[in-house]
Amino acid sequence: MNQPVAGTAPSPQRFFDVVHAFQRTAALKGAIDLDLFTAIGGGAGTIEELADRCRASQRGIRILCDYMVILGFVTKESGEYALTADAAAFLDRRSPMCLAGTTEFLLSPTILESFRDVAAAVRKGGSVAPGEGSLAPSHAMWIDFAKAMTPMMTPMAEQIAGLLDAGSKLKMKVLDIAAGHGIYGITLAKRNPNAEIVAVDWPNVLEVAKENAEAAGVAKRHRALPGSAFDVKFGDGYNAVLLTNFLHHFDAPTCEKLLKKIHAALAPGGRVVTVEFIPNDDRVTPAESAGFALTMLVATPAGDAYTFKELERMFKNAGFTGSELHRLPPLINAVVISKK
Repeated sequence: MNQPVAGTAPSPQRFFDVVHAFQRTAALKGAIDLDLFTAIGGGAGTIEELADRCRASQRGIRILCDYMVILGFVTKESGEYALTADAAAFLDRRSPMCLAGTTEFLLSPTILESFRDVAAAVRKGGSVAPGEGSLAPSHAMWIDFAKAMTPMMTPMAEQIAGLLDAGSKLKMKVLDIAAGHGIYGITLAKRNPNAEIVAVDWPNVLEVAKENAEAAGVAKRHRALPGSAFDVKFGDGYNAVLLTNFLHHFDAPTCEKLLKKIHAALAPGGRVVTVEFIPNDDRVTPAESAGFALTMLVATPAGDAYTFKELERMFKNAGFTGSELHRLPPLINAVVISKK
C-alpha cells in the first residue's frame, strides 16, 4: 500500500487549487474578451482609464485587474496596473507572439463539452460524443483551429524548417497532411523558393490555409488536396511529409495504416516530420505532454498521447528504416523524423 511521503502534513490546498481552476480559466478568458491586456499595454493603467478603454464598470475592472495580479499576469503599484513580461508577450494583441486568439479554439464549446463528463469517457474508454464527434468530416471545430492556432504553431514551424534545412534552396516536394492553417508547409515554402506544398485537409479548412498562403506570398506553390488523409490519393515522389498533431487522434493500427500509405508516397530517402505530444515511458512526464492523453480520451474514440517507443514501432511496422526524437524546449510538442 502506498504511504504518504514522510515528514509532510496533509493539506487540502491542491484539492482546492484544482477544484477552483475553472474560475481562473474563466477570468482569463473574460480579460481577453475585454482586451484588458491590450489596454494596459497601450498605456491605460488606472481603473478609470481601463474602464473607459474596455467599456466596462469601474467595479468590475478593479476586481478583474486585481485577480489578474493574483494570477501573475498583471502588476499593481500605487493603484496603477502594468503587464508582466509574459502578458506583454503573449496576451497583448499588438505583440507578434500574442496567443490570446487561441482561446477561440482551446476554450471552444466543443472542447469544453468533451470534458463535461470525464467519468463517462473513462467508463467507455473514449469520447461519449455522438458519432465521430470532432473527427466527423468537415467538423466546424477545425476551422476554429485553423484560424486561431497559427501564432501558437509558428515557433514549431520555424524549428521544423530548420530541421529540414529548408534554406538550402534544393527542390522539395512536400505533402502537408491535416494542414489546417497551413503554417508548417507555408513556412517551408517561404524559406525555400523551390519548395512545392500539397496540403491535405477538409475543403472548408483548406480555405484558411489558402488565405494564409496568399498572405505569405507562396500561393503559386501551395496546392490544395481536399478530403480525408485516409482516402485521397497522395501521388508520389515527395521529399518530405508533414504529419503535425494528427496521429494522436487514432489508435495504433489506424496510425500504421496511414503511415504505410505515406511510405508509398515518399521518394527514396524521403522523410516524415511528425509533431506530437510525446510523454516519457512513465506516461506522467513531461506533465504537459503526458496530460494530453486525457484530452484524447474525452475527445476521440481511440486517440492517445504516444511515447517515442510506440511511435518508433508504428513507423518501423510501416516500413521506415529509422526514427529520431527531437525535443525542442521550451516548446511542448516534440518532433520525430522518420526516414524511408
